[in-house]
Amino acid sequence: MSRRAKVAVIGTGGTISSVGRGPFDLQNYLTLGRMLDARGMIEAFPQAAEFADLVPVPFPPVPSTNMTFSSWVRLHEIIDGLVAAHTDLSGIVILHGTASMEESAYALDLTLRTDVPVVFTGAQRPSTGLSTDAAMNLANAVRVAASTEARGLGVLVVLNDEIHAAREVTKTATWRLQTFRTPDFGALGHADADRIAIYRRPARRHAPNGPFSIDDLRSPARVDISYCYAGVDGTAVRAFVAAGARGIVSAGFAPGMVSPAELDALREAVAAGLVVVQSSRGGSGRVPTTERIAEAGMIGADNLNPQKARIFLSLALNRTRDVAAIRELFETC
Repeated sequence: MSRRAKVAVIGTGGTISSVGRGPFDLQNYLTLGRMLDARGMIEAFPQAAEFADLVPVPFPPVPSTNMTFSSWVRLHEIIDGLVAAHTDLSGIVILHGTASMEESAYALDLTLRTDVPVVFTGAQRPSTGLSTDAAMNLANAVRVAASTEARGLGVLVVLNDEIHAAREVTKTATWRLQTFRTPDFGALGHADADRIAIYRRPARRHAPNGPFSIDDLRSPARVDISYCYAGVDGTAVRAFVAAGARGIVSAGFAPGMVSPAELDALREAVAAGLVVVQSSRGGSGRVPTTERIAEAGMIGADNLNPQKARIFLSLALNRTRDVAAIRELFETC
């Protein structure tokens, strides 16, 4: 007889655990500041326990707009501790707000050294909302974390029955349930009623073989994002340099272009010793290191969106300031 799966559940807060004023409070619930912890979520939605023995893990519930590098260090330490303490652990589920979920998942995907599946999930409607997606997302995340199919895929994001890779997924809508998408390649698979169905595997480096470590998370280099728009004049770039940034990510026009005035400011940043990465505000597609980008001393972000390129560059700057080496990391990781 096969053993029953054991899945740890870390409740960091967010919409999935929020308690609103009633079934139709779908937008203003955060003003109450009431969130269930992991134990409270397991008790509120006991159906998830049908798929595994659930171990609630304490974590101060916060809106995901409060997540920082130090939060990711704490999550990393908790995960390392769980894996060490529970040698029979099948997987780990992290309940998280959707605002910064893709960033938290990607930071851990780059640094974790465990092959125990780590699955992020959240919700677009609070736990008390009518037709909340919290219950099914929690249950499906537990199912994925407990499955053998999830091993070797890196950190995952599971919502709306879809399984996404942390590096590739992004939030695309403010309120719709199908908000998490992988624009370039699509989901890895689905959490269907009959089974966990995986159809492709991530090709880039991911947990447990990512390019960085928890030590890099502990001492991140300051990296800021400059958003490009018609008439942008480089003011933000110069302010970031003055504030002590070691790197800048340019969220340029698709396919990775900026205004002449912005380019002048980015060139100044390079001359001042900063590493500048050119991404795109377009939401999908690669930004290669073209001749124009290379001539300016910058690096193409490949297909990382600006917020993920920021995390990657911040960690890379702990390893090296060599532009060629960082460029290779962006192109291969």
